[in-house]
Amino acid sequence: MRLMTVVPLLLLAAPVAAQDVDWQLGPVFDSFGPHVAVEGVDAFAPDTQFSVAFDVAKAADEGARNRGMESAARFINMHVANGVAPDNIRVAVVVHGPAVFDLLSAEGWAAHDREDANGSAAMVREMLGHGVRFIVCGQSAAAQGITADQLIEGAEMDLSAMTAHAQLQQAGYTVNPF
Repeated sequence: MRLMTVVPLLLLAAPVAAQDVDWQLGPVFDSFGPHVAVEGVDAFAPDTQFSVAFDVAKAADEGARNRGMESAARFINMHVANGVAPDNIRVAVVVHGPAVFDLLSAEGWAAHDREDANGSAAMVREMLGHGVRFIVCGQSAAAQGITADQLIEGAEMDLSAMTAHAQLQQAGYTVNPF
C-alpha cells in the first residue's frame, strides 16, 4: 500500500525536478542542440574519435525543428563541451520517411505546397557547414515526389536509407539508437 502512495508522488515530482536542469547551448551550435553537464563524468581525451549515424524518419511538427536532426547537434555539442576535439567527431544523419520534407530548400518547400517555412532549414544548413552529412533515402524521396534538386544544398541523395546505413557502417560509423 505504501508503494502505491509513493509512486504517484514521485511521478508528480519528476516534472518539477526536470525544470531545474541547467540546459546549455554550444560550444559548436549556439542556437540548438541543448545539453546538460553531468556531475562525476570525466572529460574525454581530446583525441577521442566518434563516427555516428543518426536515423531520422519522423518529420518535424509544423514550423518546428526536426528533433531527430537536432539530436545529432546535441551529440556534437555535449561531446565537444566534454573535451572531444570537433574535428574528431564525424556525424551523418540518414533521413527517410516523412522526415525527407525537413531537408527541402525553400524552392522545394514551395514546390510541395508546404505552409509556413521549413523550420529545420537553418539548423540543417549550419550543421552542414560544420561537416555533418545529411543523407536522404532515395526510396522515400521518390515516394514523396522529391527530387535531389529540391534538397537543401549539401544534402545528399542515396539509393535508400538501408544503403546509406550499410555504407556508413562499412566506413566505421555506429548507429545511434535514439
